[in-house]
Amino acid sequence: MRIASLILAIFLFLYVNSDKNGFLRQTTRGSDSGSALMSNKTMTVRTPLELKMNSQKYVVTGYPQYVKVKISGPSAMVTTVSNTQNFKVYADLTKLGIGEHTVTLKESGLNSELRSKITPQKITVNIQPRSTITAPVEVRLNAKTVNGNYHVGTPKPSMKTVQISGAKNQVKKVAKVIAYVDIPKDASSNINRQVTLQAVDKKGRAVNVVVMPSSINVEVPITKQGDDDQISSSSSSDSESSNAKVDSSSIESSNSSNSSSSSSH
Repeated sequence: MRIASLILAIFLFLYVNSDKNGFLRQTTRGSDSGSALMSNKTMTVRTPLELKMNSQKYVVTGYPQYVKVKISGPSAMVTTVSNTQNFKVYADLTKLGIGEHTVTLKESGLNSELRSKITPQKITVNIQPRSTITAPVEVRLNAKTVNGNYHVGTPKPSMKTVQISGAKNQVKKVAKVIAYVDIPKDASSNINRQVTLQAVDKKGRAVNVVVMPSSINVEVPITKQGDDDQISSSSSSDSESSNAKVDSSSIESSNSSNSSSSSSH
């Protein structure tokens, strides 16, 4: 009985110790994964810059379209923000007037556990009153002749005037809006092109304004020179025929007048 009790006690001792060691190992693994979740990470994200302003009344120039944001914090949170970019960087211009201003950029939407640094931290912007005018559209062709017996006719834009919007000091420089159309050398039929419009000043230099709409359709007629000659000949024949009729009626009128005169005598 004593020997059996001793053996049983030894087995119980080994069993209890093995359970404790297993529990300790599990606890250690859990702490390792917890420390991995709590590790810090730093990433730089490129994000668009937003402006808070009255865009219908003012125009702003001089600001970058994108800025960089350095984000630091818990690894999982930084990775999520980098993938979703569920935050924004903005410049508040609502209380500023016309002229040049230096503004500090701000961010919103980031978790309080994350730290951020915006580059650049400050920007210089120029605020000007917005102006809108109507300007004529002029179509320019890169070629007025094509290969073969074909003739390039007068281009027909879908719109003769468009709206120009932008800073007042830029809008007043606009003289006209140009639609450039490329005519292939082997063109043999009418051409339809959707072309981008460009506002220029009196010297033909581009002006920094917004053209609305930004593009229009232009139709350029391409005809055979022989067809043009036939049309011209047909018009000439009709004209001669018309003149002949007029001359004939004049002769008849003259003869009638003469016979009337002789009868009175």
